[in-house]
Amino acid sequence: MPEQFARHLSIGTLILMLATGCQKPEAAAPTLVEVQAVAAQQQSITEHITVDAVLNPLAQAAIAPKISAPVKRFYVQRGSKVKQGELLATLENRDLSAALVDNHGSYDAAQAEYQTATKAVVPEDTQKAKLDLAQATANLNLNEQIVQSRKHLFAEGAIPGRDLDTAQAALVQAQATYDLARQHLDAVEQISREAALKSAQGQLESAKGKYMGAEAQLDYSEVRSPVAGVVTDRPLFAGETAVAGAPLLIVMDTSSLLAKAHLPQMQAQMLKVGDTASMTVPGMDDPVDGKVTLISPALDPGSTTVEVWVTVANPNGTLRPGTTVHLAIAGKTMPHALVVPAESVINTPDGKKAVMIIAADGTAHIKPVSIGWEDHSVIQIVNGISAGDQVITKGAYALDDGTKVKVVKATESDSGKAGGSN
Repeated sequence: MPEQFARHLSIGTLILMLATGCQKPEAAAPTLVEVQAVAAQQQSITEHITVDAVLNPLAQAAIAPKISAPVKRFYVQRGSKVKQGELLATLENRDLSAALVDNHGSYDAAQAEYQTATKAVVPEDTQKAKLDLAQATANLNLNEQIVQSRKHLFAEGAIPGRDLDTAQAALVQAQATYDLARQHLDAVEQISREAALKSAQGQLESAKGKYMGAEAQLDYSEVRSPVAGVVTDRPLFAGETAVAGAPLLIVMDTSSLLAKAHLPQMQAQMLKVGDTASMTVPGMDDPVDGKVTLISPALDPGSTTVEVWVTVANPNGTLRPGTTVHLAIAGKTMPHALVVPAESVINTPDGKKAVMIIAADGTAHIKPVSIGWEDHSVIQIVNGISAGDQVITKGAYALDDGTKVKVVKATESDSGKAGGSN
């Protein structure tokens, strides 16, 4: 009896175990993936051309002296603000001052000689030549009268022929003297006077030139700023010798800066002078606004690019020349473009662009798209989706096609994106 009971118990246990093993487990509920999404919408979009650029001063002067001399005194330091024409440094100039005094004396002497030549010497020579001509004229007239008189007397037989011949010989000599006096006066008035004046004028101009040269040499010992700005470099100290042609100070006008960028010709053709630009500067939280002030009319021969200048105000000197910045220059504007947030565009395994949209049944599906312009946080969609489609902005990465999703509201830090949140 106990053996039968044990056998029946074992069979019952086995049946129970088999029955339990054949029961199917209940199906698990599908997992919902939380995502953020916005509706694709039409809005105005502006194409921004982005490029790196280097800040340059509005004006810059590497001031080099024209003479070599020890530095007598500096009047500025690095960081000093200077005005145009302000005295920055003085070089040793005692020898130049002495040379100026010497040449000034020579110039005064040449002026005196010129006055003498124009008011005394030249008029005196002319006056003497005129007197000589007057005497020769009077003598010629007298001899002509004598010859006429003796001709009458000879015709009447009152004098011998010898007296007439003597008078005629004297007339010839008087005529020759008159001709010489006339020629001499002409020479004095036309040639000698002009030559004397030119000689005196040349000596005066030569003395004046030497004086001006000495004066310029003395002026070169005073180093002045050709532009208004800030002293950015001063390599020497007082007492050291400044070499002609070597920079003694560098002054930059940093009240405004130029961000010089090089763009491909196709992009440069989209811009015009006056276009707005935004500049991102390392170490600064907020971007700086600027404007396009120059578009080069010619290509750079080395890189075949177009140089574009963006001018930004720098009244407080916050920006520094030489800094590499990132520019976003506003180009053309499209008034009605289908856009989605830039973060919603993903790359497919084959390298194409796509977005994840949410179907009416709450499943996510990948949609290949063609993109156009990019304007900061939004991207234009040329084709692939329609306005109103719900596009996943957060959570689309590595999401399988057909996954059930649940749309949650964006956090406060995500608010303000294009299209808003559902």
